[in-house]
Amino acid sequence: MLKKGDKAPEFKLSDANGKTHSLAELKGKTIVLYFYPKDDTPGCTIEACEFRDAEKEFTKKNAVVIGVSKDSTASHARFAQKQDLKFLLLSDPELSTIKAYGAWGKKKFMGREYEGVLRTTLAIKNGRVKQRFDGVTPKGHAAQVLKTI
Repeated sequence: MLKKGDKAPEFKLSDANGKTHSLAELKGKTIVLYFYPKDDTPGCTIEACEFRDAEKEFTKKNAVVIGVSKDSTASHARFAQKQDLKFLLLSDPELSTIKAYGAWGKKKFMGREYEGVLRTTLAIKNGRVKQRFDGVTPKGHAAQVLKTI
């Protein structure tokens, strides 16, 4: 599992418009890379909207927010439009980046165990993990991240 100080794995993922983005292209900025389970679900909507509402504060800190899930680019487009999200939502249907960042694992819901995307956020600066948040609670998370970057 990645920890503070580790080199962040490179990624190349598509956004809601099909454009490919990479970690390297964001050099010089603090990247808030957050992994979430599913577009347009209650917790994921709360988390995304809080990041949206704090966008000016992140910009003041030279930070960009990027959401990653295994949902399709079309699903991301609908979610972004519905919630007026201006930051990137990247699609990782093969789970390569999700797994590389340690955001995949066992989950429990209503007594059932299964594997899925774990709510995880990493702040990355100069290609290195600056901070890692595991077991994220959606409400209040954007403010929590802002305090640490």
